[in-house]
Amino acid sequence: MTKTDLIEGLSNKLGLVKIDAERVVDGVLDAITEALKQGDRVNISGFGTFAVSMRAARTGRNPKTGESIEISASRSAKFKPGKQLKESLNGAPAASEPSSAPD
Repeated sequence: MTKTDLIEGLSNKLGLVKIDAERVVDGVLDAITEALKQGDRVNISGFGTFAVSMRAARTGRNPKTGESIEISASRSAKFKPGKQLKESLNGAPAASEPSSAPD
């Protein structure tokens, strides 16, 4: 799914004009981004948590030349799915699976 698909789906589901749906999606993404920039965690109940993770400076290797290079410290966004999201992805097994009952 792309951002365009998300906007179109939201537009169809809520009966919004696409430009309004795009504003909503952009607004949500901007709010999450701003909170992460400030070092805050973003917890969306039933969906998951976005948080900032620190990566320490380290020595890496250029795969082309094999030369050692210094990689500077950086911040990265991490996502941890919530319980409801995990359960919806890992629901009960499909009914078409054979049972283990003896014959």
